Amino acid sequence: MRLKDKVAIITGGARGIGRATALRFAREGAAVAIWDLADEAAQEVLAALSDQGGTARYWHVDVSNAQAVEQAAAEVVRAWDHVDILINNAGILRDGQLVRAKDGEVKGRLQDEDFDAVMQVNLRGVFVCTRAVAPYMIPRRCGRIVNATSVVALYGNFGQTNYVAAKAGVIGMTRVWARELGRFGITVNAVAPGFIETDMTRLMPEKILHRMVERTPLGRIGQPEDIANAYLYLSSDEAGFVNGAVLSVDGGMVIGT
Repeated sequence: MRLKDKVAIITGGARGIGRATALRFAREGAAVAIWDLADEAAQEVLAALSDQGGTARYWHVDVSNAQAVEQAAAEVVRAWDHVDILINNAGILRDGQLVRAKDGEVKGRLQDEDFDAVMQVNLRGVFVCTRAVAPYMIPRRCGRIVNATSVVALYGNFGQTNYVAAKAGVIGMTRVWARELGRFGITVNAVAPGFIETDMTRLMPEKILHRMVERTPLGRIGQPEDIANAYLYLSSDEAGFVNGAVLSVDGGMVIGT
């Protein structure tokens, strides 16, 4: 019960890593606020949380919409009086090469709408949610903010200009906020997953996934629970002196490149 009496907001909490995190946090005693756009999946998570005796509520929230985020943050505080943990987990993919060419002939380019969509959710969403939630943590002089980045932000990845740019930006914001909010007892850290078995990675070509597994010293793809465990540690009292860190949970992929 490492999160007993804590209130945790988990963005993208209806599926994949977010779902695993919601279930784990509830088992550790937290009241869980799930922010997502996947209404049906969210109801399934709520049912699973109820079955295990957890406390949770769902908010339909677009994390890139500042007004919706501010409203949801206020409603979480009205429901549970405070918020202790923010897990900025929501993210999307819109992969594509900057310029795709074959035999010297240009066949396509990364489109503005695909670049902008990823930046809106994966970068702006982290900014908007943190800006909305931090003011509720500051007066209590405590809080945990954990941002989802990616190992690709550390080494780059073919065909992911937008995703890599957003996730690298998250690392930068994490380090700024660790400095700005640390004086209020709030820690800000990031988790950099490797390739994890989720709906997003299942959309990737099989040959790319196979190549990534080959580059991972542990020789397997990660599971959502692997990341949920990292989120849990950084959200717990045990991580009280960890601030501004980027924790790679990638089976050794970065050292294996």
